[in-house]
Amino acid sequence: MDNNLKVVLLHGYTDEQAYQIMRAIKSLGIEPENTAFATTTPSNLEWKVADLIEHLAQEHEYMKVNQRRGQGSSL
Repeated sequence: MDNNLKVVLLHGYTDEQAYQIMRAIKSLGIEPENTAFATTTPSNLEWKVADLIEHLAQEHEYMKVNQRRGQGSSL
């Protein structure tokens, strides 16, 4: 697991609210390249936190690689 990764997990927000929160956090400039964002799902609510963070770390790395290639999207 990437020990430098920061994780923000959102629960109960609408999609638009979640996007606003993510944009606000990114605008603070606190290691945005090392911050993964996620919202809860019925499935991941049942996961252990360590498993969720590991999954998010893998997804975050995939997104970073693909953004460098011009294939990802940003908020």
